[in-house]
Amino acid sequence: MLDPLRFAAALGVAIFHQMFWSWAWTSIGVPGFERTVAADVIYPSAAPFTWFGWVGVEIFFVISGFVIANSASQSSPGAFLLGRALRLYPAVWVCATATLLVLLLFGSGPASELILPYIHAMLMVPKGVTGQWLDEVYWTLAAETAFYGLVFCAMLTRKITLRHLAFGLTIYSAMFNAVALLVASCTTPSDLPYLVILMFRVPCAAFLLSHGCFFALGIWLFIFANRQLTALEQVAVAVTCLSGAVEIYFFASFFLESIPAIADQSALVPIMVWAAAVLLIARAANRNRRTAGTTSPEAPAYLRTLGLITYPLYLTHNVIGAAIIRALVDAGLDATSALWIALGMLVLICWFICAKIEPAVRSALVHALSRFGKLPQKQPKLRRPALARGLRLRLPVPVKMKVAAS
Repeated sequence: MLDPLRFAAALGVAIFHQMFWSWAWTSIGVPGFERTVAADVIYPSAAPFTWFGWVGVEIFFVISGFVIANSASQSSPGAFLLGRALRLYPAVWVCATATLLVLLLFGSGPASELILPYIHAMLMVPKGVTGQWLDEVYWTLAAETAFYGLVFCAMLTRKITLRHLAFGLTIYSAMFNAVALLVASCTTPSDLPYLVILMFRVPCAAFLLSHGCFFALGIWLFIFANRQLTALEQVAVAVTCLSGAVEIYFFASFFLESIPAIADQSALVPIMVWAAAVLLIARAANRNRRTAGTTSPEAPAYLRTLGLITYPLYLTHNVIGAAIIRALVDAGLDATSALWIALGMLVLICWFICAKIEPAVRSALVHALSRFGKLPQKQPKLRRPALARGLRLRLPVPVKMKVAAS
């Protein structure tokens, strides 16, 4: 269930960037380095169907909360940290290097501008309030790594449970999003308070103020996949859902007020798309809980492959995708055909990355790490135990739902 949903979310983000943001950004400001390689094409007739594709990021964050909770419940702190590093860094190194080469070969900006953003991308560290990302899509990695860090610290304490972490993120993010809704109702996108609140969505994503609710919801869904939620936990789920809807509404309203091409659209559309995805995850979690103790059929290999392709596809679709579209348009193809051919080519490229290149880089990294001492081992997987009320992070809690590593 999660693998095709993740792929659909990534595809939605890719279509948003290439069919809408690639030309609509002029209403708001200068975008990232992709502008130096992009073709001069527009898709105004597709705007009503593509402008909300960015909500795929919020879907990613919910899935990430679920998957990381699952990983943490079955690992020691060292094994969890190593697993996250081995999952994230190889693909980032490959994709960031490919992006840098594309910008150097086909971009029009000075090469010196790329050095610091490339280092930030390779290390997966936030760029700060000033500066640029090598590719704008990398901002989500700041939020992801911040969440991983929280989970890792919780695991080290051996006292903070998944339940505690979910409650903390629920309250923390809900308070901020409530303030954001208040600010949105009293100001306009050009007012300073509005811009300050908006800053925490991308430049300050590592604080998890806007997006903590999505990771919290993922944790709650993981707990729901293993046992029935208490009344208080159900209230927390409702709060995270409302908080997530507010965050989406806030950003959608900013888009609708700032970009004339979509002024007649509704901010409820991305909320409904996100809610539909959450319901699909919740349905799968409920089915997992009800079928506990029975043997679940293995997910088809092609679904697992879709899940693996998602990560490099997300990292390459913006800059590299724009360069491919430009090459196809320069070769004489119309803009629409160039877009779909480029996306098909990207899927094939990303399959090659996840099937061939990424495993080789990961193997080399494991070999290098092994030279510095014994690598942490995962705790042995056990049969499904009677779960603790709080699902303490140190307990192995196998989950039958087939998911790809986030």
